[in-house]
Amino acid sequence: MSDGNEAPPTVLVVDDDPRLRKTLELNLRARGYTPYLSDSGEHALKLIAHHHPGLVLLDLGLPGMSGLDVLRGLRGWTQVPVVVLSGRDTEQMKVQALDLGADDYVVKPFGMDELFARVRAAMRRTAASAEPEASVVTDHFTVDLAAKQVTRGGEQVRLTPRQWHIVEVLVRNRGRLVTHRELLHEVWGPEYERETNYLRVFMTKIRQRLEPDPPRPRYFLTDPGLGYRFLAGGEEGER
Repeated sequence: MSDGNEAPPTVLVVDDDPRLRKTLELNLRARGYTPYLSDSGEHALKLIAHHHPGLVLLDLGLPGMSGLDVLRGLRGWTQVPVVVLSGRDTEQMKVQALDLGADDYVVKPFGMDELFARVRAAMRRTAASAEPEASVVTDHFTVDLAAKQVTRGGEQVRLTPRQWHIVEVLVRNRGRLVTHRELLHEVWGPEYERETNYLRVFMTKIRQRLEPDPPRPRYFLTDPGLGYRFLAGGEEGER
């Protein structure tokens, strides 16, 4: 992970299961990360404030302060990427964690290859957000964030202002799940946060204009019941 001149990336594991903490510690070290370990939310917040890790792997079912409470506490002062680890595979819990600021949600039990693909993706998105891209190029179209337009084959694709706004939000959060609530709040305003039917209609139009095969989208993907995410290509294995 490091080129020899930079310090290895740091990851904080917050989980009350000692076996899982040890397993994650060994896997992190084997992949070139420096791990920190915590078994409680209160201790985790202190470690984050002191060490400023590059990413947090956060269990939701912690004793005392819950993982959701840790998320609430974190998002008041830091945007450190957080990948939630949870045995609760319910839509409501996923939406709640994502709305509170989690970057991704991994259900236990999980494979290490999948987990570390998500870790790498979350860290890349954080690094990219520090220097916003001027444009994103795919095999079929280019999104020019500075000019606020999409081109295909050198020609501008006609999008309505709201269609463009949806595309812009998804592209700026490339690879990350953007929940229905986030997208509606950003594009229409807080009073429309439950109008998911709006998004279905607009996403259909966007896919018709940009996807090579709209019924089988490659770039603008649906996470059923949760929201949408944009993949520029070559990232499918990181979902």
